[in-house]
Amino acid sequence: MRYALDAVQMKNLDKMTIEQIGIPAMVLMERAALYVAEQVKEHAKQTDKIIAVCGTGNNGGDGIAAARILHLWGYNVTIGVIGEFEKFSKECREQWKIAKNLGLSIRTEWEIAEYNIVIDGIFGIGLSKPVGGEYAKVIKSINQSDCYVVSVDIPSGVNASDGQVFCCAVKANETVTFGEQKLGLLLYPGATYAGKVHIADIGFAKEKLDSLTYTYYEAADLDKLPERMAYSNKGSYGRVLVIAGTENMTGAAYFSAAAAYHMGAGLVKILTAKKAIPVLQGMLPEALFAAYDEENSEEQIKKALEFATVIVIGPGLSTEDMAKKLLLKVCKEARVPLIVDADGINLLAKLADEMIPEVSEMTDEVERFHQRIHHIMDILPKGTILTPHLKELSRLTLYPLNKIPCNLIDIAGYCTYNNLMIYVLKDSRTIVASKDLRYINVSGTHGMATGGSGDVLTGIIAGLIAGGLEAGKAATLGVYLHGLAGEEAAKVKSTYSMLAGDIIGALPEVLRNHDGRNV
Repeated sequence: MRYALDAVQMKNLDKMTIEQIGIPAMVLMERAALYVAEQVKEHAKQTDKIIAVCGTGNNGGDGIAAARILHLWGYNVTIGVIGEFEKFSKECREQWKIAKNLGLSIRTEWEIAEYNIVIDGIFGIGLSKPVGGEYAKVIKSINQSDCYVVSVDIPSGVNASDGQVFCCAVKANETVTFGEQKLGLLLYPGATYAGKVHIADIGFAKEKLDSLTYTYYEAADLDKLPERMAYSNKGSYGRVLVIAGTENMTGAAYFSAAAAYHMGAGLVKILTAKKAIPVLQGMLPEALFAAYDEENSEEQIKKALEFATVIVIGPGLSTEDMAKKLLLKVCKEARVPLIVDADGINLLAKLADEMIPEVSEMTDEVERFHQRIHHIMDILPKGTILTPHLKELSRLTLYPLNKIPCNLIDIAGYCTYNNLMIYVLKDSRTIVASKDLRYINVSGTHGMATGGSGDVLTGIIAGLIAGGLEAGKAATLGVYLHGLAGEEAAKVKSTYSMLAGDIIGALPEVLRNHDGRNV
């Protein structure tokens, strides 16, 4: 597991290392510069012309120092300074003096087209206002060139906290970031500007990160999978109840149920419309089935709930009155972990519209968001997992859809304020959030942007809970596994041609190396 810090957290870490631990800023800068120089060296030929384009802050100081190291290694390096000398930070000024004493070429005017490689040291993580003037011209010239670009800490112009672009930003081939990963390098659009990211340990002291620091998973985190024991049976791995599907929409129920089985669930029962059962039986004969209708819904729901150790409700369920009754009954009677997805979320939005119509008239978007969540939480059991994509989230909270993608970090905070729910906010970078949890997912591929993919994710999470993981861990690991399976499926089918079923089909390959532990 790795940490991803925002700009404030990273500045605090830097400050603590210098002021409390006592490591001088120039020492940190020298180590940072060495990492950048080594990365440039990986791509540079002795005949290449290199320019380090440096601003006036410590990011510029890193760039000047990297240029000096490359110069001492025999490379043809120029330092291009942008900004007024009077505004140089203390460390940047010291690096400039060293470079000048060594006779490096330092210029205030240059043509990027003259060079092969650019070190981008214009702005660091402290940037907080739109980029304009001469800075914007320089960034534009870098992006229009054929140069290989290595950014120092973060591509200049990208917000380190949320990945948004301050009017314009450098498009790097590689970024060498220091200490810990930055949220802005993981979130879009920042991730598209960063290129390949290298995390360089330059000696920062590891502060005690609080529970709301974002984390993300790497391959080693698959060790968090629930254990499989030699002495076990189907009852050892939980019972998933999937309340989903209608007569004319059986695919979503199938995807969730099949994914739960592929994730290791011992038994899966699908509670669905009576006329949907024959179709689903042909698709997934391993599942158990029960039907609901107006006459026997109470009895069928009661029996189904007694069966379950984890419940999924919503995929392909519709938003008709019968579906609403099912949702309300389940929310009232459930005594095991509950996952609400798809039409279940749309039903919650409809219920909120009916219960508190006056909230929709509120002009304060954040207060309206909080009011909606507060009333919806009165319906759901504590610890419920909600898995909305961004459009469903907008319906649920009445927060403008066009404002959600660029505010996902804030949105996670709004969702979790004063409640105990777990939110899986599905996007290109899915965020899992609760009162004590922040996780950002980095696995997956754009080929997963296909119908049914979300239903598969719901089933994976349910299967992990059935296997023994608590809900928050199941949500984070489920999202990560879902993305890995998508990557594996894309290798076989391509990102153009893969379908939701291919994600399920790829799960065995993802899990294979971890099969048979503790047997």
